[in-house]
Order: sequence, then structure tokens, then C-alpha cells
Amino acid sequence: MSGPAGGGRAGSVLALVGNISARSLRVWQRNRDVYFVTWKTNLVPPLLEPILYLLAFGAGIGALVSEVQYRGEMIGYTTFIAPGLLATQVMFQAFFETTYNTFVRMYYQRTFDSIMTTPLTLEDVMAGELLWGASKGVIGCAVMMVALSAFGLLRYPHALVIIPFSFLAGLLFAGLGLCFTGIVPQIDSFNFPTFLFVMPMFLFSGTFFPLDVLPRWAQVLAEALPLTHVANLMREAALGRLPADLLRDLLYLAVATIPLCVAGIHLMRRRLVK
Repeated sequence: MSGPAGGGRAGSVLALVGNISARSLRVWQRNRDVYFVTWKTNLVPPLLEPILYLLAFGAGIGALVSEVQYRGEMIGYTTFIAPGLLATQVMFQAFFETTYNTFVRMYYQRTFDSIMTTPLTLEDVMAGELLWGASKGVIGCAVMMVALSAFGLLRYPHALVIIPFSFLAGLLFAGLGLCFTGIVPQIDSFNFPTFLFVMPMFLFSGTFFPLDVLPRWAQVLAEALPLTHVANLMREAALGRLPADLLRDLLYLAVATIPLCVAGIHLMRRRLVK
């Protein structure tokens, strides 16, 4: 029984992925065009956000805690939190794009209904949503890097690795967001995954303090959170180093991204196809 059932599930996954074509880039293009029409409201907040965080945490807490111990060396507190802000920006941009914004396009704007009158499949539409969510993560990260670079908080050329990596991280959080969009009954219900998943990651993934100050059980839980691995990678690159143990973080994210994206497309198909 388990063999045929497992084969059936594998076959359905392959069929799902097989329905995705290059036409999904048209959905990405449509969302990109809308983004640049409203670029002022989309671009200015991400540019100002790191400055506010740096003033609040860097100048505020940093005045009390000038340095923290990280991987056996003392670094400035502002230097420590800057890459964490980049990681959280990718998470927020990608996750909220494939939750609230995708939900609005699905139900209120009826954008998906219009797209489905074209040769695109539903899987194409969802793949396009995922790609655009990841792209929003890259854009938000790049804009923040410009602001942080003005403070001298990133070391180049190593920090340039953050840009391509932010796409993988954005794809992971976009997949996570699409999973919730496939199951929430109404738009207000996004408050639950935001409170239960996004905010704990924001606070306890090594963004604002080193994880080794936590109890061991809390460190284990933090290691299970994807944002922890994103922050690790971005912090090492921002500090101008790329140690070999970062492959563990990269492997974690690569392995987690594919199932989340496939699950998101599956849940959205189950929701929309009656």
C-alpha cells in the first residue's frame, strides 16, 4: 500500500512541476511592471528602514553595548546587527509579497482570473508569484545594502555575495508565504503566521544578539529557523569572510526551499481548482 501511495504522490509532484513553463516569467514581468509604477511607495520605506533600525538599536543599544563577542572575536554591535537587518528585509519582502499581496491579486483584484484566460497554467501563475516574491527580497536587500554601505558596515567585495544569495533566501520565504496563502480562510488570518512564525524568526534568529547567549534548548530551536541560516551567511559575507562551515547553512536553505515552493503551488492549486 505504501509503495503505490508513495509513487502516486511522487507522480503528482512531478506532474505539478511539469506544468510550469517559461511563461511564468510573464507573471513575474506583470508584477514587476506594477511595482515600478508605484516605485516611490515601494522603494522609499526599505531605504529609510535600516536607518531607523540603526538609530534605534545601533545608537541606542549600541551606546550601552558597544561590542559583542561573535565567533571568538569582538565586533561592534552596529556591525553585528547590520547583516541581520538585511536578512530580515529579505524575509519580510518575500513573505508579505506572497501572502497579503498574492491574496489581494487572487480575491480582490481578480488578477488570476484574467491571467488564466491566457495560455498560462495555474502552476505558471504560482511560479511567477514565487519568482516575484524572491525578486522583491533581492530588491529590498540591495536597497538596504546601499544605505548600510554609507555607514561603512559592509566589507567589499565579499559583501557582493549577499545579492545572489538573497534570491535563494527570498525564494524560501516566498514559498513559505504561498503555503499559508493556500490555507488561510481570509486575509485577516495572516496575523497568525505572522505572529507565530515571522516575528519569532525576526527576534530569535541571531538578528539582534548572538545565539550563544541563549540557553542550549533555545539555540537548538533557533538553528531550526531558516532566518538563522540566512543571517549567518549574510553576516559572514558582510564581515568580509566566507568560512567553509557556511556550506551547512547554504545546504539547509537549498534543501528547504524546493519542498516549500512545491507545497505552496500544490496548496494554491487545491484552493483554486474546485
